[in-house]
Amino acid sequence: MSKNKNKSQAFKFEKIHKAELAIFAPALIGFMQRKWYQKWFNSPYYHILYHQRNDEEAEYFIDNLCSFLKPTSNARLLDIACGRGRHSIYFNKKGYDVTGIDLSYANIKFAQQFENEKLHFYVHDMRHLLYINYFDIALNLFTSFGYFETEKEHIKALKTFSRALKKDGLFVLDFFNTEKILQHLTGQEIKTVDGIEFHINKKVVKDKIIKTISFDHKHKSFLFTEEVKALRKEDFERIFKASNFNILHLFGDYSLNEYDANKSDRLIFICKKANA
Repeated sequence: MSKNKNKSQAFKFEKIHKAELAIFAPALIGFMQRKWYQKWFNSPYYHILYHQRNDEEAEYFIDNLCSFLKPTSNARLLDIACGRGRHSIYFNKKGYDVTGIDLSYANIKFAQQFENEKLHFYVHDMRHLLYINYFDIALNLFTSFGYFETEKEHIKALKTFSRALKKDGLFVLDFFNTEKILQHLTGQEIKTVDGIEFHINKKVVKDKIIKTISFDHKHKSFLFTEEVKALRKEDFERIFKASNFNILHLFGDYSLNEYDANKSDRLIFICKKANA
């Protein structure tokens, strides 16, 4: 199939022009404040609190993934919930054609400064279709899943990822190891970053790990939450089966060592699109 014909099968969203952003941004931001993840990830304070995230660790993980998966030089990659694009940018530096999507307008606006012919970013909800049978590999990294209220929504998102992949395409999902998190959950901590004192409280409510982040800045008080489903290995096995994915490999850290429920920091799945 020719490149042009392949692209004609894709549902591709055009980037928002600068003039259009001035019109649509207020309405978009208003909409994005309906859910905790839309409000928090669109806030500059999210990036202040987590500024210390280790790019070397992320690049180390990507290097190991590429060595293991061995994508071809012309492989197309989809980075789902890409944030400000740090994974996408590094994949692109390695020569791959990468598309990053994220629900946060602020994140995508930041990431778009790094765009080139083989690197593009779009504001997009992972539950809705962007492309069909287009990508060789889709990735959802650094616990960018488990945000929705129902299992049905999570399955809907996974089915969308599957449809975006070519036949026999691969999907990588990197999640925290819930078993270890629950064993070592700390109730309270205080972090001071850029002169802001963040008060962080963590608790488990039913099937969610909930973190509340409160602080004062410029004579204003702020309160944000993070709510992530406490998904375990067996939960992923169930929803992958319902979403047209077969699990090929399971790893427990960024060195791609074997998963250990009690010791591993991560829960990293390598899945293959099942032939429907």
